[in-house]
Amino acid sequence: MAAAKRVYQVRKGSNKFICGGRLVFGPDARSLLITLLLILVPVIIFCVCVARHLRHEFSSDYSGYAILVVAILFTILVLLLLFLTSSRDPGIIPRNLHPPEEEFRYDSSADAGGARQTPSLQFPRTKEVIVNGLVVKVKYCDTCMLYRPPRCSHCSICDNCVERFDHHCPWVGQRIGLRNYRYFFLFVSSATILCIYVFSFSAFYIKVLMDNNDSTVWKAIRKSPASVILMAYSFISLWFVGGLTGFHLYLIGTNQTTYENFRYRADGRINVFNRGCLNNFLEVFCTKVKPSRNKFRAFVQEEVQRPMAPVNDRQRVSDDLGGDRRPKVEDDLDIGEDLLKISQRRNIEELDEDIRSRGSNGQPHNTSEPDSILSSDRRAQTIRSDNRHSSWERRSASWEIDQDVLANSNVTESRNYVTSKEMRQ
Repeated sequence: MAAAKRVYQVRKGSNKFICGGRLVFGPDARSLLITLLLILVPVIIFCVCVARHLRHEFSSDYSGYAILVVAILFTILVLLLLFLTSSRDPGIIPRNLHPPEEEFRYDSSADAGGARQTPSLQFPRTKEVIVNGLVVKVKYCDTCMLYRPPRCSHCSICDNCVERFDHHCPWVGQRIGLRNYRYFFLFVSSATILCIYVFSFSAFYIKVLMDNNDSTVWKAIRKSPASVILMAYSFISLWFVGGLTGFHLYLIGTNQTTYENFRYRADGRINVFNRGCLNNFLEVFCTKVKPSRNKFRAFVQEEVQRPMAPVNDRQRVSDDLGGDRRPKVEDDLDIGEDLLKISQRRNIEELDEDIRSRGSNGQPHNTSEPDSILSSDRRAQTIRSDNRHSSWERRSASWEIDQDVLANSNVTESRNYVTSKEMRQ
């Protein structure tokens, strides 16, 4: 017996799971190695070439060691925030196995000749919801088969719908959404502070070398080239992470996401989510992080077959269409099949009677006609089974009685009637 699989092993999407589905990474999780190197290598150089030499440059021995300890602890904090950002569910919305049937609408129309047609299923592509008293349109996602909540978007890289989608960050190998945005901002801002810290004490060490040796800045640089390299690296990194920190401070203050800012900036839309600067900051940093909607470690359960719609619902649909209680397609097919079987059974009985009468007279008879009738019966049943099959994968479904069933019934009946008449003559 095969072992039961867990949800993370069979679910669709581009995510990568480790530790038995406890950690969720994006498809480009390998980029985390580059980010780790960009953080760890400069800090190691700083601790070995700068902070170690500053231990005895202060009157208190503990002050010199504090520079080294603070650098190590702050680096650990940055790495922890990076791990929390990249290894947790950012707010993935579980996919539906079927489109939402409660959104189906039946629409009856007439053809050019005025003949009635079977009602067809119409599926709306957008819905309107109320957010803070204003109407917001939400779209239907064909991949996840659901209506996206407000501020939700489908990440093309991870192939998932994410709540409060901000952007996909290649440096952390994860998309940024509702459940990891707070940690992403803290990671970027703490990395900014770390750059300032390394830059400041590297410059301070150059100043110490100049004062102790009464030398120029060029001699101090030649004595500690690592300090200059760290200053240049920190300065360049500061423009990146520092600019990113400032940009997200603006987004938090106005309650926007990066996706909304770049897409709707030129539209002049009213931001229905803006609750004021203070409340916006409290919403990001002081609210409880919502639990994940996914249970990746749960065992996969077989899908339960959905019950058929009750008769009352069918009658209500017919009433909505104007009170015309038109039979359903399944009933039409059953009636058509019954009529076909009755006509064929009557023809077969007539043939059997004629064969017996001819057999008594010794006249030859043709046995191909019953075979043709039986083959036509099997062909009609095959057509019926094909027409009763429907697919939920289509955006809108329309069921009509296949004209081949009725045509086959009429042709078979008229052909058998003529044959029996000729036999009597």
